[in-house]
Amino acid sequence: MAGIPKGAPLFQDYIRGESHACQFYYGNFRDPAVYREKAQDVDGRFHRDARARAVSMITASTEAAQDRLSRFADEGGYFVTTGQQPGLFTGPLYSLYKALTAVRLAASLEGVLGRPVLALFWIASEDHDWDEADHTTILDLSNDLQTIRVPAQEGSASRSLHRIQLERGLSETVEEFLGGLPETDFSPSTFRLLRESYTPGRTLPGGFLDVMKELLARLPVAFVDSANAELKEASLPILFREMEEAEEHEASLVRMASHLELEGYHVQVPILEGGVNLFFEGDEGRDRVYREGRDFRLRRSGKRVTMDEIRSQAEADPSLVSPNVLLRPILESTLFPTVSYVAGPSELSYFGQMKDLFRAHGLEMPVVHPRHSATLIEAKIRKVLSKFHRTPESLDRPFHEVAAEIALEEVPTEVRRSLGEIRGTLGRSAAALTKAAQTIDPTLKGPVNNARNASFAAFDEAERKILQALKREHEIALDQMEKAQRHLFPFGKPQERVLNPFYYVTRYGPDFLSALSSEFVVDLGIGSA
Repeated sequence: MAGIPKGAPLFQDYIRGESHACQFYYGNFRDPAVYREKAQDVDGRFHRDARARAVSMITASTEAAQDRLSRFADEGGYFVTTGQQPGLFTGPLYSLYKALTAVRLAASLEGVLGRPVLALFWIASEDHDWDEADHTTILDLSNDLQTIRVPAQEGSASRSLHRIQLERGLSETVEEFLGGLPETDFSPSTFRLLRESYTPGRTLPGGFLDVMKELLARLPVAFVDSANAELKEASLPILFREMEEAEEHEASLVRMASHLELEGYHVQVPILEGGVNLFFEGDEGRDRVYREGRDFRLRRSGKRVTMDEIRSQAEADPSLVSPNVLLRPILESTLFPTVSYVAGPSELSYFGQMKDLFRAHGLEMPVVHPRHSATLIEAKIRKVLSKFHRTPESLDRPFHEVAAEIALEEVPTEVRRSLGEIRGTLGRSAAALTKAAQTIDPTLKGPVNNARNASFAAFDEAERKILQALKREHEIALDQMEKAQRHLFPFGKPQERVLNPFYYVTRYGPDFLSALSSEFVVDLGIGSA
């Protein structure tokens, strides 16, 4: 089952093409003319040498991408970009879904623009959210959810992910993960890939890149590491400008946030007073920069620094300064000829805050295209759903509600009819008795009502015990349904936000991703890609 994920009202209105939502973006993402207009904007900023420089910053690519890259500068190519923080063993499924959507959109846009268009995946290796990146979840051989976590490493509390070498407990973490996967025809190559990608001394971004490149080997996609040395040096003018104009840019973001709220939308990224859209790596790790008078203050350490101090240190080591979530897309569009960005629901919502920030940097934002969503339903799960006449969506709730509903459906017709008749008779008789008793003494209404309520409660208890007996009788069937729910809504969340793709890759091999990619249809009004 493939489609568009759910999201906040701004996301949903943008998907529907509502004008009051689209005003915060470049235009309607389904309109080919919008991409053509954006391509002209890109051409005005990227000549051949600028495109060649962009290609030189690409960290890796698949063989399928090499043809486009070889023609990219000479033929005036474009990128469809997307990205993600590098999670352990790729993290959840949606990281792959972003890449697959970008590949499909790029293929479709080649027909629209008549130029090479390539998917480019930005690996956010400068992020420092270790607690979000250090784990992943699979369904193990017993269909139980198992979360595997690599132990904290030196510097993991505050350093950027690309600076944290994986040493302590890494081999054990890899083997624990592999122990939850089945032995299939695809296991030897899959296990070898994971063991080679996550060896002591590597980093989470390094392992992520190796694994993603292999998983997507058949598809035209390239990768860029946000910590790439050439990219970091090229980023400095944008980062310095943001620092110099921080107060004006903050005011611009506040105005846009107010506009969104007036339209009834929630602001995804809070605008913090004095906050600069930059991080600086100091003694306490990656630290958010705040304005303090004419100088700046690092949030975690409290250290006060001048603009000249940040500038001189960054010029000596460009890796010390990095963008926050609002500035990163601007950096990306400045350095790469980006015609479109593939975003998840939260990302798409915060792009709605950024139109004026792009313009403050002399840019127009790319066309924001939503990533695809998918719910993977194996044959064994489909069989359980069919047996109980359930849809996948019907399991998106607490399991006790599902079990009670199924048990209620199994109540024999005679029992349901008898309980209904008893309740109906009891209600009518109690009403008649109340009316008659009140002619004797109006205060008798209370005792009669109490007796009626006690009777109803007794039959409710009888019904509850009947349902419990049915649940016990159908315990095996309900266990099957609970396992199905774990596959589709692990921890009560959409499958794509929790489960690791290697559960499926190990079972179904490389054809799994090719088949999934074919389901991600891009509609630009010119037929599917």
